[in-house]
Amino acid sequence: MAPKPIIAPSILSADFATLGADCERTMEQGADWLHVDIMDGHFVPNLTFGPPVVAKIRKHVDKPTTSYGRGTFDCHMMIAEPKKWVKEFKKAGCDLYCFHYEAAFSSAAESPSAKTDATTNPKELIRYIHDQDLLAGIALKPATGVEVLTEILESPDPKERPDMVLIMTVEPGFGGQKFMASELPKVQALRQKYPELNIEVDGGLGPGTIDQAADAGANVIVAGSAVFGAKDPAEVISLLRTSVEQRAGKL
Repeated sequence: MAPKPIIAPSILSADFATLGADCERTMEQGADWLHVDIMDGHFVPNLTFGPPVVAKIRKHVDKPTTSYGRGTFDCHMMIAEPKKWVKEFKKAGCDLYCFHYEAAFSSAAESPSAKTDATTNPKELIRYIHDQDLLAGIALKPATGVEVLTEILESPDPKERPDMVLIMTVEPGFGGQKFMASELPKVQALRQKYPELNIEVDGGLGPGTIDQAADAGANVIVAGSAVFGAKDPAEVISLLRTSVEQRAGKL
């Protein structure tokens, strides 16, 4: 059974002066999740915000009552040491903690101030995130081949398998970039092999590119400026959803 369409507007394109109200309004306009881009200035050359801001906007959006439910905070962790921040973002209201594969071979410390020479790995980090009662996602930069995920997705231990895979269709770090259709074969390969997997695409998504992503098999759609910059955001959210619905299960 094909997974349901999920539209997750990226709050990186919201008005930061009225961030809570913008998030609340976007949910009222039909969004399923909010995509929360966390950048540390190390893993990517940009800075966004940390747990205090997430905690503030959480007050404007009801927590989901079920896994993957409406109001899910999909935290995309573009940070160099993702294990250190799992507990902090859970406290702030994160529901799905999505780290980058490329950053997963880093410190095994469990808090921002802790230090250790031990390192983690993707399967251990997914298990740790699940142990905190969070959903776990794993993201790939454009330069990383999708084959690195096979061992992880096919782990015999379900606690080591991610709940979602994020394929970046731009280089992570900045909003408003041009969509990279060259990354869609990764989506298609994953969908053909794992028909029930939640597959997210992020970067350059909007009315002009959604059909390509949906044709490839993506079901979780991140759109920033296409939603927040639209004259009618509800119409754009509806269009994105319809494109995914019309193509669900066709691969």
